[in-house]
Amino acid sequence: MSGINTGDTAWVLMSGALVLFMTPGLAIFYGGMVRAKSTLNMMMMSFAAIGVTTIIWVIYGYSIVFGKDTGSGIIGNLDHIGLNNTIDQVVGGEGHTIPTLAFVMFQLTFAIITVALLSGAIADRAKYSSWVIFVGVWITLVYAPIAHWAFAGQGGTGGWIIDKLGALDFAGGTVVEINSGAAALALAIVLGKREGFKRDPMRPHNMPLVLLGAGMLWFGWFGFNAGSALGASGLAATAMINTQVATAGAAMSWLVYEKIKGGKATTLGVASGAIAGAVAITPACGYVTPLGALAIGLVGGAVSAWAVSRKYKFNYDDSLDVVGVHGFGGIVGMIAIGLIGTKAVNELGGNGLFVSGSPSLLTKQVIAILATAAYSFTATFIIAKVIQKTIGFRVRRDVELEGLDTTTHAESAYDINPFTSR
Repeated sequence: MSGINTGDTAWVLMSGALVLFMTPGLAIFYGGMVRAKSTLNMMMMSFAAIGVTTIIWVIYGYSIVFGKDTGSGIIGNLDHIGLNNTIDQVVGGEGHTIPTLAFVMFQLTFAIITVALLSGAIADRAKYSSWVIFVGVWITLVYAPIAHWAFAGQGGTGGWIIDKLGALDFAGGTVVEINSGAAALALAIVLGKREGFKRDPMRPHNMPLVLLGAGMLWFGWFGFNAGSALGASGLAATAMINTQVATAGAAMSWLVYEKIKGGKATTLGVASGAIAGAVAITPACGYVTPLGALAIGLVGGAVSAWAVSRKYKFNYDDSLDVVGVHGFGGIVGMIAIGLIGTKAVNELGGNGLFVSGSPSLLTKQVIAILATAAYSFTATFIIAKVIQKTIGFRVRRDVELEGLDTTTHAESAYDINPFTSR
């Protein structure tokens, strides 16, 4: 492999490791948010996402996402089955050439974290075996097409969102965030509400775990966003500072929202706000200034806090707030590009409405949002319904009431008795 930029390669490899680190972080974040009786099950759902997605990605997932487009703008071909034609190959150009396998690994970690996010919508009530099957089907039929649409830029012959529509998404506002938010809503509707929803207290059982998990996600998000520059460059530096600024801003605006609405600023609020800010800046981190990132974070935190409260009004049980945080946060970031995006940050980007005076980019962003949400929700709803009607997706009532840790995994997160506590 000639022409490899070793600095860029090192950064992309490190970024892949950072993004993979986010999924155990998510497991800890989600594990602390559920009730103690289902902690391990919640964490196991994230680890299943790592295993199943990795296998699929190697066999055919990478190929149908980043293989040459079939001409439709919808899906890639099968040229890279089993990662064929990737070893000793390179991607990039203009001094930013990296090994293809570094890119393969980096993009794999995106697929893993996206499907793992969905588990939060169905906490405490999903059959583990059905979840494992769902992960494989969803990665194939939902994640792969949307990732191709928005990430597979091939000079006008790639995915329709990036190459034909011309919408901008630097690190996954459509592919990861809006996709997971819409899919989470579909799952929550199909599986129904937890026993005791809006009646029994379902507060997080371990807030230190929640904060630890949020911190791990915050740390890993630098690889997520700055790594999407695919090089150790000025653009990566911009994406990194923008990620920090927006995440911090949203953590504070969520607390302000909480204080105004309920009189208390909570630890769950600061953790959720931080995630909401990281989500909101994800699509925009390579297209806006640091001040723009601050505005996105402040707005994203408040909007996500409001959106989370709506699940009680509309009576759907998105257990761990995937819809409100990831779905709405992603929408904020995508729209922000159409408003305050500027080519002064990224010449390959675009000027938003407030910069150019033209609504053209904003219109493209809205189309990308609607198409992603509509496809993800519809396809996920159908997949979940088929699983529910065939092998069953929700556990029996007695299993749910007892807790999924002991009934499914024959273990418990906290085995405290006279023999083990000595």
